[in-house]
Amino acid sequence: MEQEMAQQQLTKADLARRMGTSRSALDRLLDPDNTSVTLLTLEKAAKALGRHIRIELAA
Repeated sequence: MEQEMAQQQLTKADLARRMGTSRSALDRLLDPDNTSVTLLTLEKAAKALGRHIRIELAA
């Protein structure tokens, strides 16, 4: 996500605004140590970046 933000020249505040959330909520999403991220939050972030989420089970 951070790479896509950089590519689109978006700040955390910009992405949070697009997601309809707070900057602190986005910081939690981007924190690699935070294990409580929901799929809904990931979906909102992806949509705000013009992307989508793909989940698959791998062997």
